[in-house]
Amino acid sequence: MGDPKNIFVIGAQCTGKSTLVNGLEGHFSQSLSLAPSPSIIREVARSVLHKYGFTRDDILNSPERALQLQEKILEAQFEAEGAILDDLTTKWYISDRSGLDPIVYAYLYVSEESAQRLLASPIWTALESNMKGGLVILCEAGCSWLVDDGTRLMPKDDKDWERVDLAFRMLLDMRDIEYILLPRDMKDLERRIEIVVEAHGSQVHGM
Repeated sequence: MGDPKNIFVIGAQCTGKSTLVNGLEGHFSQSLSLAPSPSIIREVARSVLHKYGFTRDDILNSPERALQLQEKILEAQFEAEGAILDDLTTKWYISDRSGLDPIVYAYLYVSEESAQRLLASPIWTALESNMKGGLVILCEAGCSWLVDDGTRLMPKDDKDWERVDLAFRMLLDMRDIEYILLPRDMKDLERRIEIVVEAHGSQVHGM
């Protein structure tokens, strides 16, 4: 049996991604079947926003700044994944977001051409390979967790929220990245964790 597959939890804003990652971290830290426990890649976008002085208004009002932000997020995700993969003591990780996320937002808030440019980058090539070799979990938009934290970009309404969700699906399909959908009406965290753990176990054991 090889190393456990890395897990990527992705999706639109406020769909329970970080909550799920925290739940998975707790589960695997107590599991005796997988050792060592996974490293956790927290949402890199927040640190990029603070480090470089971006605001969410930049995304809405300045296509140039919006693209710069997504480029920085893509680079930060690459560095975070690379640091873990280069660490011989760490076998696998769970990532809160992925390299696809900044490409989705470049597509939505800058232009399709900008998204294509990111997709053509060597950084994305490496990140895409990691995703295709891992387990990708897409949290569906439309649940009751839409709360403005004052930092991240928020959808204007349910229609805008759905637009982000559809962009994720489109790009996943376009890049032939397989994923498991956690539906919006599945709000029980334990059930969400159970589905991911079952899928991850199937991949680990080659079933």
